[in-house]
Order: sequence, then C-alpha cells, then structure tokens
Amino acid sequence: MAASVVGVPVPSSRVNPDIQKERNTATFDPLHLTYVLDGGKDRTQRRRYVESLALNDPAFKHKDLSFMDREERYTNSIRKAIHTVRRLRELEITDIQEINWYKGANIGTEVGNLGLHDSMFSHTVATQMTDEQKLTWEPLLHNYEILGTYAQTELGHGTFLRGLETTATYDPATQEFVLHSPTLTAMKWWPGNLGKTCTHAVVAAQLISKGKSLGIHMFMVQLRSLEDHMPLPGIELGDIGPKFGYANIDNGFLRFDHVRIPRENMFMKYSQIEPDGSYVAPPAAKLTYGSMILIRAFIIGGMGRTLAKGATISIRYSAVRRQSELMPGAKEPQVLEYQSQQLKLFPNLATAYAFTFLGRQMQDMYARYMSELSSGEYSSLPELHATAAGLKAFTSWVMIAGMEEMRLACGGHGYSSASAFPEIYANQNPAATYEGENTVMMLQTARYLLKCVRNVRAGKGVGGVMSYLAETPQPRSSAANDKDFLCSKMLTEAYKHVARRLVYEAADRVTDSLKKGRAQVIASNENHLHLLRAGQAHCHLYVVDNFFSAVAELAAPDSVKEVLQALASLYAVHGIIQNRGEFLYDGYLTGDQLAMADRQLIALLGTIRPNAVTLVDSFDIHDDILGSILGRYDGNVYENLYKWAKSSPLNDKEVVDAYDLHIKPFLRENIAKSKL
Repeated sequence: MAASVVGVPVPSSRVNPDIQKERNTATFDPLHLTYVLDGGKDRTQRRRYVESLALNDPAFKHKDLSFMDREERYTNSIRKAIHTVRRLRELEITDIQEINWYKGANIGTEVGNLGLHDSMFSHTVATQMTDEQKLTWEPLLHNYEILGTYAQTELGHGTFLRGLETTATYDPATQEFVLHSPTLTAMKWWPGNLGKTCTHAVVAAQLISKGKSLGIHMFMVQLRSLEDHMPLPGIELGDIGPKFGYANIDNGFLRFDHVRIPRENMFMKYSQIEPDGSYVAPPAAKLTYGSMILIRAFIIGGMGRTLAKGATISIRYSAVRRQSELMPGAKEPQVLEYQSQQLKLFPNLATAYAFTFLGRQMQDMYARYMSELSSGEYSSLPELHATAAGLKAFTSWVMIAGMEEMRLACGGHGYSSASAFPEIYANQNPAATYEGENTVMMLQTARYLLKCVRNVRAGKGVGGVMSYLAETPQPRSSAANDKDFLCSKMLTEAYKHVARRLVYEAADRVTDSLKKGRAQVIASNENHLHLLRAGQAHCHLYVVDNFFSAVAELAAPDSVKEVLQALASLYAVHGIIQNRGEFLYDGYLTGDQLAMADRQLIALLGTIRPNAVTLVDSFDIHDDILGSILGRYDGNVYENLYKWAKSSPLNDKEVVDAYDLHIKPFLRENIAKSKL
C-alpha cells in the first residue's frame, strides 16, 4: 500500500472510501514523486513549511471569492499583496522560489496583485538598465517606495511591437524625452495595476532623435504623485473595466500628452542616446526582448501547473462520482472506471507532467543564455527567442483545450464556481494572448525554422534543438508490434519525421510563392497554413523529446520512473492518434501500425488507472490553494457542495427583495386576471 501524502490536509476525520481505495492500490509512494517535482526531499519540506506560513495566517482568510463584487475583490487582493510584502520581510524570505511558494499559497485561485511590479517591471530594470541607473531605481522598487507596471500593449497594437504608436522624442536642448500618445489607438491598454495602483511604469515607445525613428525602446515614467496618488500633468489613466477573468486586477489605460522625462530615464544598458541626440545601437537587435523571453519560460511551466490543478480536480471527483451502470443490477461504478472518462483525463494528466518538466528545462535554458550574455555571447538568442515563442503558444493552446475538456468531464458540477474551474480557466485563458498573441508567436517560430532549412540547404548545418532538420529522415516506422509504441526512441523518431516533413514542406511552399514574384511578407501570408503546421509539429516534437529525456535522467525509485515513463508514452502515443493524418500522410505509419498505437493507448490507460489519484496527489496542491470542492483531498464532495451553496449571500433572506418589488405584483396581477 502506498503511503499517504503527508502535509496535504484532510478537512474532516472521514475520508471518502472510494478515494481512499484509490490511494491504497497505488504502485508507488506519492511523496517520492513530489520530491522529484520539487527537486528533492529538502525542497518539499521547505515548500510545505513556507506554504504553511501563509495558509495559517489569519490575515489571508476572507469570504469566498465567488461571493465578492469586483471592488471587494480588488481591495481584498491589494490588502493581501501588501500584507505579503510585509510578512516576507518579517520572515526574511528572499529566495525567489520561496517567495513564489508563499504567494501561491495565499492567493489560491486568484491572480496575485502587484505581479507585474515583481516580474516584468523589476526584471526589466535588472536586465535593461545600466549599473548606474540600477543604483537609482532598484532600491526604490525593492523597498516598494514605488509601485510599477509594464506598459507595452496599446489599444491599437499588441504583439506587433514595431507598430506601437507611443513616441518618445528626444529634446537635446533640455536633455529630456517627450512622451506622447499621438492617436487614440496609441494609448496603453491592458497593463495590470495600471488603472488605479501603480505609480510608475516601464513604457515601450518609438524612440525619435534628430528626426529619425529608431525603433522601440523602454523608458521609466512616473505616472502618479507619491503624495496624493493623483495622475501627474499630461497623464490620463484609469481602469479598462471588467474582463473574462482577472476580476481582482485593475488592468488599465494610459495616455500621454507631451510628458517630459529626463534623458537618464531611458533604459540604456544596450542602447543609448547621447546628450547631443546621437544614437548608440545595441550589439544585437533582440536584446531588449530578454524580459519577454523569461516571462514566456515561466508561462510554459505555469501551463503545466494549471493542468495539474485541472487534473487534480477532475480525477479526484471522478473517483468519488458514481454514475449509471456497467452491469445490470450492480452498484453504480465510479466515473473513473469508464474508458471514455480516462480518455478525457489521463492524456491531460500526462500533459501536466510534460509541461512541468518542460517549464523547468526552459528556465534552465534561459539561465544558460543569461550566463553567455554576461560574457558578450549572443549567438543563442535567436534560437531561444524562437523556442520560447513557439512553446508559449503551444502550451497555452493545449492548456485551454485541456482545462475545458476536464471541466466538461465533471458534468454539471464542473460549471459551478465551487469546482474552481471557472476561476482558474478565466484567469489562465489570457495566456493565449498576453506576452505575444499565440498565432504570431507560432509564426515567429516557423520563420526561424525556415531560416534553419536555408542554412541546411546551404551546407551550413544547424545545431541545438533544430539539429533534426539536418538528419537523414527515416522513410518508414520500424514498429512491428504494440509494444514498440512504448519505445521512446521509436516514438521520438516518428515525431521527428513529421516535424521535418512539415517544416521542409512549408519552406518549399514559401519558396514557390517567392518564385512567382511575391514579396517575402506576401509569400509568408499565403502559406500561414503550412507555417503554423510546421511550428506546431516542431513544438510537439520538442515536448515529447524533453519528456522522455527528463524521465530518463531522473534520480528516483524505479516505481516512480515506471509510472512517469508510462505517462510519457501515453503523451506521445495519444499525440500520434490525435494527429494520425500527419503520420499516415506519406506512409511513415501504416493503418496496421496505427491500430497497434490504438491498442497500446488502451493498454496505457489501464496501466495508469490504479495510480491516477496518486499521480494527482503527487502534485501536492493544498486544498486551500486548489480552492475546489470537487477536488477536495478527502473526497467529501456532496456535503460540502451543499454547505457552500447554503453560504451564498442570496440565501441570507428567505424572501428576497425581488419578491416584493417584482415577483409578488406579477403573480397577483396574473391571479386577478384569471378570475375575470
């Protein structure tokens, strides 16, 4: 019998027998897998301790978010964010990972407030300012003497940075930049905490000096008075109104009317404006994109965390929910017993693990890049930028579809706010558009892939994650039986074959358009279908390869590695079945081989079934962080759904005001008419 998950709370002394049975039949100790996910036993213990500091703090207790209006949520969220800063100081917690653990424990299903101050704002200062500039600004932001946001997106432009309209025109007479929003669509739109909270912003604007436009650069701009919080002269800003999610965040708009800032407020680590207006260009064009690459790396791992929450909710609930009958007269089976339910949930569970390992690898890749950058080496930047862009798009698209599939798998109760699906889904859905709209991101990756193809054909070769493009493709799969679809090398080769074919096909299509006299941008636009297919196939290959590699390199008990290997195989086989047309297209797989893959997929469902609940337990997500009645650790769903419903403010009065105002006169009117 597997050990229980120590540290995960059991809200009552009684555990639902169905969910306990699931834990009793697991083939591995969930703690050992938790240690893998955290990076070691010591890390797990430390994480739980840090989380407990927040979970046990009465200052973070409040009524259910579902029963708050928007202003209540904003005010409550700001209160918690400020208390978090104070408590972290008192506790002397300075490690960034530990800070994130603490924050994650107290925000639950919400988006954390002041998030952009602690991420994009701070990181841009750290990576894009000179040492001298940082001496001025870092103490202010680290001490929270100012509150910042990152203002890039505009009403009329987002992902297309070159199209941003905000201008920063240098005036050499005063050595100042003049920030201006020349059109309605030039106003900044969407930045978090811009509406009512922040005092400063990192502003992306078109730099103009000596009458010449020099492209997008970053500027530090004070927006509000540090005395009374009123907007400074020439600045108009406010909240943009309710959104699909982010109910607690004041996403805002910002408009400049010839606002002057000192020359020193331009971020000048890589490019500068001299006092006379002369421009010093950066050594590499995309160096200013560093902050976005880091955030995209975090988004990728965050998509795994989101899917982990969805899998935890849906799989635990499916273990306690009983429905219909498999055998006439027999007890209603657990919903998790139905193969159709397993087909909905287990691939998403596997994807949660795949993206978790992927996020870790991407952050390591970024750290290596920053190390190279410090020594003046920029050669890996294009590949890193293309990889982060494509994987950000790929993972967020998959997450959105997966969360909806798992919500639907919970039936009607998945629609209730008590499930936590509405809040989690609404707050994570913007990942498809923020930090780069997904289609544009995937096209950027595709364009880099085509550049790699040109290099291969020119005899220059390619390395790193693109090296498969230079390999001689295997024309047919070697799979001879069902078990061959458990071979990581065979599965990875299949993905390489499809990705290589689609990338080269996209390159050939664009080349054909160019030969017809089309301009490069037109040739690209005419072939978006092929470019997007190529980019997605490349990203899918990357995830499969990374998942298998991560499992192979793990230092963990065999029982843990076996179940992770099964998940990796399921992820890969399920992807082949979902995209079977691409694998059949040129005869790489035959119909008989796809039938083998189908059988192996069914076998893998059976392999994972005894461990399904324990696999989500291994994510070790505290009930108060998960915020879901359906996903409770103890499985006591129905009594707590009833308790939650009773707590609705609409139930405070037995007879609501609407009765006297509208229902009563309406009924009496109709009764009176019927007597005539």
